[in-house]
Amino acid sequence: MNIARLLIANRGEIAIRIARAAAELGIATIAVYSEDDAASLHLRKADEALALAGKGAAAYLDIEQIVAAALRAECDAIHPGYGFLSENAHFARRCAEEGILFVGPQPEVLALFGDKTAARELAQRHQVPVVPGTQGPTSLEQARAFLASQGEGGAMMIKALAGGGGRGMRAVARMDEVDAAYARCQSEALAAFGSDAVYVEQLVRRARHIEVQVLGDGTGQVTHLGERECTLQRRNQKLVEIAPSPTLPHGLRERIVAAAVQLAQAVHYRGLGTFEFLVDADAHGDDAPFMFIEANPRLQVEHTVTEEVTGIDLVKAQLQAAGGGTLAQLGLMQHEIPAPRGFAVQLRVNMETMDNSGNALPAGGTLAAFEPPSGPGIRVDSYGYAGYTTNPNFDSLLAKVIAFSPSPHYPDVLTRAYRALCEFRIEGVATNVGFLQNLIRQPNVVANRVHTRFVEQHIDALLEAEGGEHRKLYFEQAGDEADLATPPRRMAQAPAGTVAVGVPMQGSVVSLDVREGDAVHAGQQVAVIEAMKMEHVVKAEAAGYVRLIAAKQGDVLAHGDALLFIEPADVDQAQALDTEAIDIDRIRADLAEVRARHEIGLDAARPDAVARRRKTGQRTARENIDDLCDAGSFIEYGALAVAAQRRRRPLDELIKISPADGLVAGVGSVNGELFDDERARCMVLSYDYTVFAGTQGMMNHKKTDRIFQLAEQWRLPVVIFAEGGGGRPGDTDALLVAGLDVMSFINFAKLSALVPRVGIVSGRCFAGNAAFLGCCDVIIATENATIGMGGPAMIEGGGLGVFEPEQVGPVSMQAPNGVIDVVVRDEEEAVRAAQQYLSYFQGTVTTWECADQRELRHLVPENRLRSYDIRRVIDALADRDSVLELRRSFGAGIVTALVRIEGRPFGLIANNPMHLGGAIDADAADKAARFMQLCDAFDLPILSLCDTPGFMVGPDAERTAMVRHVSRMFVTAGSISVPFFTVVLRKGYGLGAQAMAGGSFHAPFFTVAWPSGEFGAMGLEGAVRLGYRKELEAIADPDERRATFEKMVAASYEQGKAINMASFLEIDDVIDPLDTRRWVLRGLRSAPPAAPRSGKKRPFIDTW
Repeated sequence: MNIARLLIANRGEIAIRIARAAAELGIATIAVYSEDDAASLHLRKADEALALAGKGAAAYLDIEQIVAAALRAECDAIHPGYGFLSENAHFARRCAEEGILFVGPQPEVLALFGDKTAARELAQRHQVPVVPGTQGPTSLEQARAFLASQGEGGAMMIKALAGGGGRGMRAVARMDEVDAAYARCQSEALAAFGSDAVYVEQLVRRARHIEVQVLGDGTGQVTHLGERECTLQRRNQKLVEIAPSPTLPHGLRERIVAAAVQLAQAVHYRGLGTFEFLVDADAHGDDAPFMFIEANPRLQVEHTVTEEVTGIDLVKAQLQAAGGGTLAQLGLMQHEIPAPRGFAVQLRVNMETMDNSGNALPAGGTLAAFEPPSGPGIRVDSYGYAGYTTNPNFDSLLAKVIAFSPSPHYPDVLTRAYRALCEFRIEGVATNVGFLQNLIRQPNVVANRVHTRFVEQHIDALLEAEGGEHRKLYFEQAGDEADLATPPRRMAQAPAGTVAVGVPMQGSVVSLDVREGDAVHAGQQVAVIEAMKMEHVVKAEAAGYVRLIAAKQGDVLAHGDALLFIEPADVDQAQALDTEAIDIDRIRADLAEVRARHEIGLDAARPDAVARRRKTGQRTARENIDDLCDAGSFIEYGALAVAAQRRRRPLDELIKISPADGLVAGVGSVNGELFDDERARCMVLSYDYTVFAGTQGMMNHKKTDRIFQLAEQWRLPVVIFAEGGGGRPGDTDALLVAGLDVMSFINFAKLSALVPRVGIVSGRCFAGNAAFLGCCDVIIATENATIGMGGPAMIEGGGLGVFEPEQVGPVSMQAPNGVIDVVVRDEEEAVRAAQQYLSYFQGTVTTWECADQRELRHLVPENRLRSYDIRRVIDALADRDSVLELRRSFGAGIVTALVRIEGRPFGLIANNPMHLGGAIDADAADKAARFMQLCDAFDLPILSLCDTPGFMVGPDAERTAMVRHVSRMFVTAGSISVPFFTVVLRKGYGLGAQAMAGGSFHAPFFTVAWPSGEFGAMGLEGAVRLGYRKELEAIADPDERRATFEKMVAASYEQGKAINMASFLEIDDVIDPLDTRRWVLRGLRSAPPAAPRSGKKRPFIDTW
């Protein structure tokens, strides 16, 4: 669509830049401004202007107010500029919901690149290198550990997870610096981006900053417009930007550009975007390494230099692409982009001064004179004008000086830029012009022999005689120059005998924390001022009594203006501190509101819901979680969520009827009394059947996405209580048709083979809830469970009949067919089973008991034709009470169980001679193959107890697709790498025995037999009948034939006895059953431990 009316949701120079581009396209523009920003020049540059309620940045960050303004002005599009809401995915979604075009990428792309962890993962998936670092929110302890891992001389960068622009970033090289730097980064990140989450990266000490400008049309077509170099920075904030990089090798440039285009294409990028990389400043070849650091999905401050060297108006192209224009239609396909001509450089003129340490101090005042430079190749983007009084509530950027030279020699453009700075007349407000002049005349800068810490390392030279040695190519205003550089002062008459407490920088008064007559001590906080979106504490420099307060809340003060006056005196420290005494037991109103909201969702506040659970003999979601997790360890995510039904119900009602939107989720520890914190940690989710029958609403889908992402990021095992009815049809607060684009199911599926996942169900579990359950590694169900991919309503709606819920998929059906792994009486037993299951993947326990191992000598009957109970063997061999059998009612020919031997966890498979004589049928083979996958995925060694005549044969067996099913045991065994131990208890015949040994008797770490072991290519009786059929048929006398047959079988038995088998080295030994545990443990100790992993070992664990 063609944009007709555009609201510009920004201010200052970028708002003016957008208005100019829009005007050239015939688009009407509407500016907005906060209550304290009515004098900003961008108002006059737009066709219309609308006032916003509120002051400072908060007004420009008010999503609902901005959207309402656009609707009121009948705008069909909003341009966010840079900063403020430009990277806010929620803002983009709100625009879409109201039918307003957002000039920028799709909301999901904004969300992706707004999460630095997700952006790094995208790069890694596409083989684009990233700076080594932590994944996701990083704790202080993890930050310390990361620095320690860098070794001697190593360093790291602490960075805000949710934003950029140099805020929330600190370089740390010493362990004693970590705590303070971590705290500062968290504080800055919270103030700037609303989240204190940080992560850490390896510090590349000598890096160059290269970024690539891309433009996409949302179809997958992406064009790049070359690179920019932004290496010259101060404390991670850019000062100088260049296009193209004057010293980037051609081959390296091509590789970086290709990586940027690849990432943009991967997300079908729409609009302008910048992909940023670091390059080793000391590597100069085409094959030098580079690393992706982040993507900025918006118009960049430095877009200007790309415009100058390509001749393409990026803002116009951005507006046209947002309106639906394809790159082909716009004439901006890659082959149509001209090669960069010459060089362009941008210099950021900021309202600031610098102290001797290189710290920038915000400056302000009234512009007494403002005369930008001009001439060929000079462009200035600014909102300054003579008479403008600056506003401390906004960024310090005053102007961008852009110089362009068609010359192929980079120093030529710096010469032009330097002269432009000399022509720039700014009076009344201190700026960094002199600092920039010093910077671009440095010989290393002219030669572009720089890195990102160049400014910090040369700060003394750059600050020397700042501005003093540079010509001023303009007439200065008559009068005292010092007066012109100083903002108007607020003059207050000082009471006799007092000293003033002045403000350290220009800013507005946020709060006054003392009253006249108060006693204060030296260093005590007396006020807070806000400057450049940051709050700064003002402290008393001397002790005494406050005699006069010279300002009020909201006043804008210049640097040095008096806030108040103190009469110096010896003040009792305790007396002064009384003014800031805190009642630590007082519950503030904001905290009381939060506590009350949380309490509404707890069981104590919902007696009717609890009573409904008691009526069915079940527990509440929170009771199950409390029972599963160690006492006091569970912290809940998303407890304040409510159903997405605000369009049909009042919020107060939703808070009462849909606490947590029917999904209680969070992190805790399980089995903490047995294992340390790292191994006990666990992610837990429970659908709440008392909230809309445990159905899956929009908000709880959003919650599961968050929870599963955390589980993947932090490698957290997941336990999910899945009772519920599937998708919820009553949610109203979103624009969708079928909701089939929800990512919850694929996100949970991705956890397969990455972390253990336990599904628990009591009662009804249908549709989406059943899908989650079916993806789990193990399903634990109570006797009253009923499970189905469709519930009664869906079945009836499909014209398939009318059924009660309990008829759809009861335990009597789902256990024998293999869906359920463990059947228990009630939820309490289910929780115990889940705790036991998780324990095997948490590690070794130190306390154990076992049966007298001499019992093993007598559990296999001496009569080789008599069956026996294999479970008695397993119970005697394993540690007491350590056996957890899985899928007992399915595939009865093989037992699969998790066990412990001397506290160490094992997976165990065993033939069941009481079912088909131990023969392996299709179901048993499937069961064993899946179990081997499970063990291998999480590095559990496998113990196989073999007693089988082989695979089941015959027409009835082949109807079950035996060929395919039993072969799964071979291909699975061939793919595993965990230690595998085989003990033949009695029969070891044919392919079935080989399958039980991982494909061959020489495949396991060892294959041994008990004295009762017997072996052959097939069963002895069958082998004799087939091999000697003619000889036996030739014997006419039945008694003689039978005697001959038994004699031949006995001879075959002697041939296949375990001792004889071992003498030919087809097995490794015949052992006393008493020594079985010793053999298994010695084998395990002789195998190398599993290597630590951060990712998957197997792609997934088969759900079947």
